[in-house]
Amino acid sequence: MARRVLLILTFALLAACGRGVPDDARIVVAGDSVMAWNRGAGASVADGLRARLEEPVGDVSLPLAQVTGGRGPLNIPAQLSGVRAPWVVLNGGANDLSRNCTCSDCGAVLDRLISEDGARGAIPSLVADLRGRGSRVIWADYYTSPRYAGTTCEAPYQVLETRLRRMAAADEGVTLVDMDEVFRPDDPTLFDADRTHPSVKGSQRIAAQVAPLLAR
Repeated sequence: MARRVLLILTFALLAACGRGVPDDARIVVAGDSVMAWNRGAGASVADGLRARLEEPVGDVSLPLAQVTGGRGPLNIPAQLSGVRAPWVVLNGGANDLSRNCTCSDCGAVLDRLISEDGARGAIPSLVADLRGRGSRVIWADYYTSPRYAGTTCEAPYQVLETRLRRMAAADEGVTLVDMDEVFRPDDPTLFDADRTHPSVKGSQRIAAQVAPLLAR
């Protein structure tokens, strides 16, 4: 057990390297491991946006982060506490679902994250808070990974996407980006060895999809 805790702490420390928000950043990336993955190689989503847009990009994302749980930077709303930027690019919800429900019984967790009409819950509250600070929001919806493709675990994420679309449709300052448009679960080059997280190529694919929305 002690070794496992040490490994988790070491992983978290390494994942935290490179996090922060430059004073002149107009874009901040937040969320969970999909955003943070490959940061150690200088190839996270934020790194990809930075290279494509040739400007500073803040990054406060962390693996294991949740929308409704987690402490400190492992809570996505807390990651963005005090952040005021013209654009916020973020994701979230996967760790809430994986920790609090089985793939076939996630209704209560989904409702806490976002209501059926997309108007209530932790995600709309976070987005409304960011909009109140003057930020435009890009929510990056999850892709389907090889590990879960074709299983019952796909269903909660399909429900989450439908609700996120309703939330985005109600506010022109919110854009939902569907990663399934550029990710295929049968393309192993887009995924890390765990068949869940993005490879370097996958992280850059996410950045490439988001970057045009952020062009000056």
